[in-house]
Amino acid sequence: MFTQKEDSIRYQRFLKELSEHFEVKEGPVPAATVGERLKKIRKQKGLSIKDLSAKTSFSAELLSQIENQTVTPQIGTIIKLARSLKTVFGTLTAEEGINTYSVVRQNERKVTSRHTSQQGHNYEYISLASDVKNRHMESFIVKLGPETPEQELSIHEGEEFIFVIDGEMKAVLGDEIEILSTGDSIYYFSSIPHLVTSNRKEPTYILAVIYTG
Repeated sequence: MFTQKEDSIRYQRFLKELSEHFEVKEGPVPAATVGERLKKIRKQKGLSIKDLSAKTSFSAELLSQIENQTVTPQIGTIIKLARSLKTVFGTLTAEEGINTYSVVRQNERKVTSRHTSQQGHNYEYISLASDVKNRHMESFIVKLGPETPEQELSIHEGEEFIFVIDGEMKAVLGDEIEILSTGDSIYYFSSIPHLVTSNRKEPTYILAVIYTG
């Protein structure tokens, strides 16, 4: 049993390590990006960008930008693309493995996305389960930035659970707005138009688990 003071010290150490983890300098460029994998799978399935646009409701311009790596898609966009291509999230992010379980050690966590430019979405995330084949849940630690004027609500199939690790989060769910503080949590269906951002100038850190179906 730890005392309240010891728990506080341990938690502050965790937050410091988490913050530093996001600030680690970029390593080597991955062999294939989301855009490159999207293009490869789309062509394997005999689909044009126009065909994929019709399947997903994303504009052909946006899909072209993703494939050309001028736009980094948000998590919800990747999920919707994967479903439309009848594949899984990890296939597009190069994270699908062959194992029946996954252990990610603290020093093995990797920042999956450091920026997203699509429609102003402002977050970075670390995938916490990268080696399980045919999984239906995606888990992340996410660093949320404050809301920007360009941001739009996301909508896709699935369900989401969020726990606020540190900070204050603003959750927009349709016409409703919820403000969550450290230790608060929320669960919602992803089919509800939604957007989560930091409700302060500083970043907010959350644990997010998404069921993709």
